[in-house]
Amino acid sequence: MIVNPTPALLINLYWITLIAVIVSSASGVLKAGFKQFDLFGVIIIAIATGLGGGSLRDMLLDRDVFWIRDQVFFIASLTSALVIFISARLMAIPPRFFLVADAAGLATFSIAGTLVSLMVGAPWLVASFMGVMTGTMGGIFRDVLSNEPPVVFQSPLYATVSWAGSLMFIGLLYLQVDATHAAIFTGLSIFISRLLALRYKISLPRFRFRS
Repeated sequence: MIVNPTPALLINLYWITLIAVIVSSASGVLKAGFKQFDLFGVIIIAIATGLGGGSLRDMLLDRDVFWIRDQVFFIASLTSALVIFISARLMAIPPRFFLVADAAGLATFSIAGTLVSLMVGAPWLVASFMGVMTGTMGGIFRDVLSNEPPVVFQSPLYATVSWAGSLMFIGLLYLQVDATHAAIFTGLSIFISRLLALRYKISLPRFRFRS
């Protein structure tokens, strides 16, 4: 399944990716804040979170890395880091806001990763997994650099809702649903599902040995 990169679709992809970078970078800043890193450490964590997943995706798909091709994304990540860093010193930011920003980044990057993969001709199943990787790898980089176990491996329905949403997005495109409407619907579905999983502690069964 190949999605034709029309001008309108490219504009939608640009804004989805920009939003994803901003909110993911914000989640990186908040995680670094829990560790009380200095400004440089906060910026590094933010950039790794906001740009890491998309960078890996582009390298695997053999395309120009998105933030190197257009430095607006790098500037957006850096700006997001500085704004949250300063805001946290001026007002109280609830710790739960980290989970909201993280869920928003997961949703937007999952859709962006899937869409980019379809546009370069990746098979639908591979494209859906690229969506998962784009949505989760930034968070993995963030957690590893913060010396913590990655959230994706132990938190309620993280990569699961990303993959389900990516597959739903592909299904809607196959049914000829407008790409913008499909992206909004599936993005909101991933975001809401992740928050509901956190609220009600819904998770997959964990591996355990029989005693």
